[in-house]
Amino acid sequence: MWANGRPGASRARPPQSCARHSSSKAFVVVRRWLGLDARIEADQAGSSLRLQTIVRLRWFAVLGQLLAVSIVQVGFGFEFPIGLCMLLISASAWLNVFLRVRYPARYRLGATFATGLLAYDILQLVALLFLTGGIENPFVVLIVAPVTVSAATLPLRNTVLLGGLALVSTGLLIADHWPVPWFATEILTLPTIYKLGQFAAVAATMVFLALYVWRLSKESRQMSAALTATELVLAREQKLHALDGLAAAAAHELGTPLATIVLVASELQRDVSPGTPLAEDVALLRGQAERCREILQKLTRQPSEQDPLHATLSVSQLLDESAEAYRTATVAIEIASGPAEGTAGPAVDEPVGERRPGLIYGIGNLIENAVDFAESKVEISARWDDRSLDIEVRDDGPGFQLEVLDTLGEPYVTTRRSGTGGADKRAAGLGLGFFIAKTLLERSGASLTLDNRQPPEQGAIVRISWPRDTFEAAPQPAPAPGNSAAALNS
Repeated sequence: MWANGRPGASRARPPQSCARHSSSKAFVVVRRWLGLDARIEADQAGSSLRLQTIVRLRWFAVLGQLLAVSIVQVGFGFEFPIGLCMLLISASAWLNVFLRVRYPARYRLGATFATGLLAYDILQLVALLFLTGGIENPFVVLIVAPVTVSAATLPLRNTVLLGGLALVSTGLLIADHWPVPWFATEILTLPTIYKLGQFAAVAATMVFLALYVWRLSKESRQMSAALTATELVLAREQKLHALDGLAAAAAHELGTPLATIVLVASELQRDVSPGTPLAEDVALLRGQAERCREILQKLTRQPSEQDPLHATLSVSQLLDESAEAYRTATVAIEIASGPAEGTAGPAVDEPVGERRPGLIYGIGNLIENAVDFAESKVEISARWDDRSLDIEVRDDGPGFQLEVLDTLGEPYVTTRRSGTGGADKRAAGLGLGFFIAKTLLERSGASLTLDNRQPPEQGAIVRISWPRDTFEAAPQPAPAPGNSAAALNS
């Protein structure tokens, strides 16, 4: 097992013969043909336990065991097989020494290898307990430690296996063990009912701690994966934004040579006699150069000043753009927007906000989920007043399950019932996509609430709310890549 998990760190080796080198290469080929390397990589992928961590924990255990044995022997003067106990403790110490010599400190253990090491820790502790009173020894509770470490770092099946080994071993300590170290003039005998109670306490502690730590570890991994996916989405949108800068830079670089072409074409047009084929070609050349200049002027235009439609959009435009990709022949999307009842004065005007790809993606994801679960129709409405802007996305599907309504928005929560309107309805509900959408919308200053329609209607409702001032915040003008417009107009 250790040979298969050996890291690929380079080490100094003595000169080898050609025959031995050939056999080593043949061994590598056989390993790849049998798929051993792939199995090792898959085994390591299921574990997050480093060798350095498990070695340090075992050193703590060795020191604690030495301290306990010394206090019982020297401090209290109790008689027990200290020689056998020291032999077991030294075995753990020598195992640590071997592991540190054999593997680098940052080597990540495979799931099988780590399970074997933790199983050894359980059996070593059980052997010590057997020699020092079995289930009557108060340190029997420490048998839950390897199982807890497994719950935090190894797959669930490995933790269940180690937990079963620990419980069976603890149960055997009830039936047979050496006497607990005690005063020579007294015989300490605990009733069987107490031993069974001690076993039940150890089992309950083990199960509770293992489940609790496993759940925390799982949620941490899910949150990390979800945040990584969110960053990938944002990076993709950022690359799209970077295209605008690249286009402006290209226009700036092309401005000077294009201005020269326009100038030379104008001079040629003055020198060529009108009505000749050459005059027509020169006129065509100048016309195309003028067209290129207009295109480059558009690329170098500042969106926040000269072309605000490219940087801002109204609420209705936001909803139309977000829903455009999800319109189908089977599910109708109805969009309605307008001021809230009782709104008067300047607040009646439709809010206009910055065009943000994250905002469009977030609303689009909510619309996509509504379309997937709707029977026939998705209703999108926007209402505003002088203080807030509210958007609602309603569908006529099965709605959200009440028992998980409060947990939706966390990564990988996919417990919404599927719709029944067609064969293409998805069996899973909102999950990572909704988490990303919620994160992007909240970054824009919005708050999300989820609800179901009131009977006899059915369907889900997603409400998105912004303070109006936050939604209408003006975009920051981007720095100009250069005075290319002036060069083009020269």
